[in-house]
Amino acid sequence: MEEHWGGAPELPGSTCLEEWVAVSGGVSLRVLTWTPADEVAKTLSPVVFVPGWGSVFEGWRSLMAAWVAQRPVVYIESREKASAVFESPRSSRKDFTVEKFTQDLVDVIKFYSLGPKVDFFSSSLGSTVLIDAMQQGIIEARSSIFVAPNQEFKMPFGQRMLLRAPLPNFTLSWMVKFAVWTIERKVKEDGQRVRYRRTLLAQNAARMRSSARSLIHFSLPQDLSNIKVPCAVISAESDKLHGLDDVKSIVKRIPGAIMIEVPSNQYAHEAGLLVEIGAFYGSL
Repeated sequence: MEEHWGGAPELPGSTCLEEWVAVSGGVSLRVLTWTPADEVAKTLSPVVFVPGWGSVFEGWRSLMAAWVAQRPVVYIESREKASAVFESPRSSRKDFTVEKFTQDLVDVIKFYSLGPKVDFFSSSLGSTVLIDAMQQGIIEARSSIFVAPNQEFKMPFGQRMLLRAPLPNFTLSWMVKFAVWTIERKVKEDGQRVRYRRTLLAQNAARMRSSARSLIHFSLPQDLSNIKVPCAVISAESDKLHGLDDVKSIVKRIPGAIMIEVPSNQYAHEAGLLVEIGAFYGSL
């Protein structure tokens, strides 16, 4: 599955640059930047795209293929993904705290000299990290769109015990297959099921275990009143992996945030979502 983690994806109406950006802890993150061919579009402020836990670019190709011709996009792959380069051959739970993910975003923003006028677009873990960072006043933006943010990273008791067990590394491939089996039975949307299967099978299993061990201890604060950025939260009632009640609670706790319900989680990864995105930007 190495093809998921290297190469600059060629998308129509734009050019792409692939770079590895050094962040804290001896880690380098893969970052993709697209510049539109259109002379007016390339002068617009960029969208900073932060995908979810383990997310592979192919899952976002439809949306990105339409978007990058319209605006510059900076796409950041976070440190749990197989594309990240670690100086140390071993990683542990402490390498994957939300504080580490947040500092990584700060480092990438500084590397590209991205000011507070950018628009963020994020999903799942990426959304959760950004919400927490904005509540703390660490990251600023012109606006932010969150797709299916997590209030917390819930797991059934049996899965938590299996995750915490000191199992040898050779068992990790079996744990990944078990995770695929579990998700395929829980997820109702065909597109979402295929996307998660492809995502899990493309991962560095040791990093995924370490990051999951860290993230199960995290939850967003109840007080999100410090977030002053105009926000939209996108979710689908059919999305069984990201609880709709938790998403609605997050919307209520962010001042002025709006809820955008879409037909499915898969729809939130496709070019058609630009209609909702454009309407949100038009309201700013």
